[in-house]
Amino acid sequence: MKRKGYFIILTICLMGYSAISQRPAGIFADAADVGPVNHTGNTTYNAETHAYRLTGSGANIWATKDEFHYAYKRLSGDFILHARGKLLGEGVDPHRKFGWMVRTGMDTSSAMVSAAVHGDGLTAIQFRRQPGANVEQVISPVKQPDVIQLERRGQSFLLSVARFGDPFWTVEVPFFEFPEELFAGLFICSHHPDILETAEFDNVRIVIPAKPDFRPYQDYIGSHIELMDLETCRRKVAYSASNSLQAPNWTPDGQMLIYNSEGLIYRFNLAFGQPEVLNTDFVNRNNNDHVLSFDGKMLGLSSSSGEEAYGSLIYTVPVGGGVPKRITTVGPSYLHGWSPDAKWLTFTGGRDGVYNIYKIPSDGSGPEVKLTDLPTLDDGPEYSPDGNYIYFNSTRTGSMELWRMKPDGSNQEQLTDDDFQNWFPHFSPDGKWIVF
Repeated sequence: MKRKGYFIILTICLMGYSAISQRPAGIFADAADVGPVNHTGNTTYNAETHAYRLTGSGANIWATKDEFHYAYKRLSGDFILHARGKLLGEGVDPHRKFGWMVRTGMDTSSAMVSAAVHGDGLTAIQFRRQPGANVEQVISPVKQPDVIQLERRGQSFLLSVARFGDPFWTVEVPFFEFPEELFAGLFICSHHPDILETAEFDNVRIVIPAKPDFRPYQDYIGSHIELMDLETCRRKVAYSASNSLQAPNWTPDGQMLIYNSEGLIYRFNLAFGQPEVLNTDFVNRNNNDHVLSFDGKMLGLSSSSGEEAYGSLIYTVPVGGGVPKRITTVGPSYLHGWSPDAKWLTFTGGRDGVYNIYKIPSDGSGPEVKLTDLPTLDDGPEYSPDGNYIYFNSTRTGSMELWRMKPDGSNQEQLTDDDFQNWFPHFSPDGKWIVF
């Protein structure tokens, strides 16, 4: 019923090295050619799509020296480098390659680790443990992945790759004696000294993971609100904050997001890019289970602003703000959905330590109605846009899977059965898709 955020570090350090450098691009501090390349490379950043395009040459990244183009910054400690990328055009040499790279220096023979995808599909974590040493590698069985991740975890580096939509394949290579601060960034190498090749990257993120002593829901490492184009699956950061931002909900007109942070509800105008507090009067300990009615006129809230013994209770308020009306008499109650006609609310209720699915009249005029009755966890109920079903998630068969039932609780049927833990089904406005 709660979600975690993560924080991208944007500290920029400009560096003076003999490599030919460009102006900073996006989240990177600089871009430069490494090694004696014959043709100057280039990095461009599209501020609208948040995509990067790297063009570069270079004989190879192998043996005892490297030649390539690099967009980079300095990072310290543990980090995760994540991107989706592809080579453009047919290319000249099948061993042209692109990906992420971490280096101890900008010299052609510096120690380094790279997550490299080649033009012929070969994918590997390639590394030079000491300056001037020969490159070693561990080859991935995944060919031509477009999702590339390189993680530093203590003295280890982890390569994770996948074709978009598939699970990661991961390998860990330990025992690197690298300094605390490293260069990290995207690279392109043409594998031919007289040829320029180009790679394009999107969904580029540099993530600083939580510390080992991190305390969930007590410590926060910051958040992004991101927007994803469902056709291209390209993501953009719409807003960032150093505290916790939770559960953005689209308004039906697509102009605003409604989210919660530190107990308050905020409206975020996408055109202006700035949040404002929505007045919910005395209901000021909201959690992340808030839901807009289908017509966008009302907002349901889950909040611990009532009797402390009950924890979360459900309230409703006009979408423009005002004094909320309490709906549930007991708790904990976590709201997840409105019926399309706005007459009912469906929620997860904890009663005597057991969490099941309930519904209740949205005006508070009647008692809650229990729809599921099992000792396992049922959660995340949401009406389908046609009102014919309530979709939810349940552990009743062992793992967390998606289910649906009629609005009266009858005809409960399982929808997923796989190796994943499936939570919180949400419908597209036209009712054709579910995201979970």
